[in-house]
Amino acid sequence: MPEITRLRRNLALFALALGGFAIGITEFATMGLLPDIARDLLPGYEQNPPQVIAHAGVLITGYALGVVVGAPAFAVFGARMSQTTLTYWLLALLTLGTLASALMPTFGSVAVFRFVAGLPHGAYFGVVSLLAGRLMGPGSQGRGIALAMSGLTLANVIGVPLSTMVGQQLGWRWVYGLVALLFAATLLLVFVLLPRYPGDPTRSPLRELSALRNPRVWIMVGVSSIGFGGFFAVYSYIAEVTTREVGLGVAAVPWVLAAMGLGMTIGNLVGGVLTDRSSGGAAALGLALSLGALVLYTVFAHTPVGLFVFAFLASGTSALLMPSLQSRLIRVSNEARLLGAALNHAAFNIANSLGAWLGGVVIAAGFGYLAPGWVGAILTGAGLALMLVSLAVERRDKRRSIDTGGIPAAGRSARGGSGSAGEV
Repeated sequence: MPEITRLRRNLALFALALGGFAIGITEFATMGLLPDIARDLLPGYEQNPPQVIAHAGVLITGYALGVVVGAPAFAVFGARMSQTTLTYWLLALLTLGTLASALMPTFGSVAVFRFVAGLPHGAYFGVVSLLAGRLMGPGSQGRGIALAMSGLTLANVIGVPLSTMVGQQLGWRWVYGLVALLFAATLLLVFVLLPRYPGDPTRSPLRELSALRNPRVWIMVGVSSIGFGGFFAVYSYIAEVTTREVGLGVAAVPWVLAAMGLGMTIGNLVGGVLTDRSSGGAAALGLALSLGALVLYTVFAHTPVGLFVFAFLASGTSALLMPSLQSRLIRVSNEARLLGAALNHAAFNIANSLGAWLGGVVIAAGFGYLAPGWVGAILTGAGLALMLVSLAVERRDKRRSIDTGGIPAAGRSARGGSGSAGEV
């Protein structure tokens, strides 16, 4: 690792987190600005606002699809590249996609560039998680991941509410334009501050893809896709719970979102510390606590105090999962660490879509706006069950490692040894 001063290391970590902060805004602010975008770019808004806003939701879906497609693609084709150089390219594409989103004249062209802006999202968080771990040093990967992810959680406390206000006052295009400036500033800071880590010429796309034959990877992708979907089942409808279920005014929605963002920030940092002790234990604990918090939210969030307290707890316990799930996917991916890190963020976007869809189903069925909390508890419980399977496989691998001279089953699979890559 290149020698750097403590000040430069901290500034480099700040720069990486700033990119995550900008991603948090460009991803989540779109949800609050959908009515403004729909009114500006789509016909028929005045006659049928719900239908036109639902059509505008393609922008959110397109961005999430970009994340799911781009995360593994960049990880595979950037296998040999320097992680520093890959970060430059990802930030450049984030800048371009977000700026174009602000400038395109039609809804269709904006939708295309929302997809483009989503492509680098997962790969960015994947590579900066690895870079932050290298900057922090051995034994601190969990805290490094938490610091890299802190920008995303802080965006939900500060960036998203402020950007929504800016969009409402100045227009939605200003939000994307300002976020593009943030990405450009991050690129400049990263170029100046981040050490030039060399690439690995021995890597190849096919070698990177070999991790996908490992069922341990897919178990953890399932944990992230299903278990974290519980949080999104609640988060997607928190505005309706605030105004329609609890009876607060629309002005209270940003405060509830800020409380949830604060919970995410604290949970993420605590999760980083716990992950460095045991990534599997931290993930199982986070899922169990999240399950309990979602049940309490569903039962008690019908009052203003209950809403703020249990929305905070639900987001905090869910965010506790982020460093542990990321760290564990990196570890079970063996040598394809970038692919594992990027897949976690693709899984988070699958969780986003799954939780929001199932939450909408129970609302449409007439079970009320708090019913997605029960959906969230079921999804989190399923994620916990999968996590217990992952831990059981790990214990079995350790027993086999002792029997075969200290080579773990996952490692034998990756090397093409006696263990099959398709074996669980």
